[in-house]
Amino acid sequence: MKKRVVITGEGSISPLGLNSQSLWDNLVNGISGIDYISNFDTENFSVKIAGEVKNFEPNDFFDSKDIRKLDRFTMFGLIAAEQALKNAKFESSECGVIVGTGVGGMHTLEDEHKKLIKKGQRGVSPFYVPKMIPNIAGGQIAIKHNLLGLNFSMSTACSSATDAIGMAYRLISSGYSKAILCGGAEGSITPLTLSGFSNMKALSKNNENPQGASRPFDKDRDGFILSEGAGMLMLEEFEEATKRNANIIGEIIGYGITNDAFHITQPDNQSIGASNAINMALDSADVSKSKVDYINAHGTSTYFNDMLETQAIKKVFGDKANNISISSTKSMTGHLLGAAGAIEAIACINAINSGLIPPTINYNSPDPECDLDYTPNEVVKKDINISMSNSFGFGGHNSVIIFKKFSS
Repeated sequence: MKKRVVITGEGSISPLGLNSQSLWDNLVNGISGIDYISNFDTENFSVKIAGEVKNFEPNDFFDSKDIRKLDRFTMFGLIAAEQALKNAKFESSECGVIVGTGVGGMHTLEDEHKKLIKKGQRGVSPFYVPKMIPNIAGGQIAIKHNLLGLNFSMSTACSSATDAIGMAYRLISSGYSKAILCGGAEGSITPLTLSGFSNMKALSKNNENPQGASRPFDKDRDGFILSEGAGMLMLEEFEEATKRNANIIGEIIGYGITNDAFHITQPDNQSIGASNAINMALDSADVSKSKVDYINAHGTSTYFNDMLETQAIKKVFGDKANNISISSTKSMTGHLLGAAGAIEAIACINAINSGLIPPTINYNSPDPECDLDYTPNEVVKKDINISMSNSFGFGGHNSVIIFKKFSS
């Protein structure tokens, strides 16, 4: 028998703040976290803007000994994980960890490569490998909090965090695990990463207007904004959560995952994989299409993604698509890559509990190919019982999670 999976805690660090309350307050107020890159000189770069975590000082969270051993993405993961555990008041060691990341320890990789070129082998830190490998965020979280359950890393590009949450949901609903801390972490605003995405022509070059550069579904969109941060959720089996009188803030009821098998970066031009993932999530949730109140779109602000995601939603929901509230919070956060799905899951949970749809800001020029209700520019009040989060990644990954307002 399928077990219920509930959410008992959340935590985040993002371009919109050092915790989830700040994230949510800024989202509903339409505040952008995008600005000029401050961590390295961008004079010779065509893209000069990103969604950096502001006012982040590692010394505020870690001692100097730990900082030497932690990449930026792991620091973010540790911060979000601790918040989620405290929010959930969860103290048992019987807990798994699943952390998604799209890129992993890029700061460490680039720093240590410079040392290798300059000083040779002896210049490379012995901490290099355990600082940069993608699974280390989950490993460090487990070590810090003595979490003895399953522990693995998801790397499915921009679907990574959504898949981490989705897999945790499946493992708990099937009875394999009772509790899993899950989400995503990314800290890859580096010269090499920025150059790679920029040379693919994936990033917005609207350097003159950082806060207005991420324009999902807008006719004048010209690419996404590279961002960083982490989001984590505490998932528990319903009966176990009620035994300890946990404060339940939401429920996951469905998850769908497919692959386009089409192109290394471009989505399938018929939206087959994306629409199949949405249908799979709806089927696993046993929910009628008419019951979906809000969709947090992948909505990257790139031409193909926004157009084809719109197409996928229309394919699945038909005429109902015109009545669903949709928004892309990436218009404010930018694209956190492997952490994006976790930040957007937190947005879905808060939307349900507050009755507020966060807007898609910078929506000024309607695109005939993107003609649904994207909640333009202003927050909207609405009773929300069921929300859906879409995540689509390079390599053809399509991942969809469905959340429901909790009721006993």
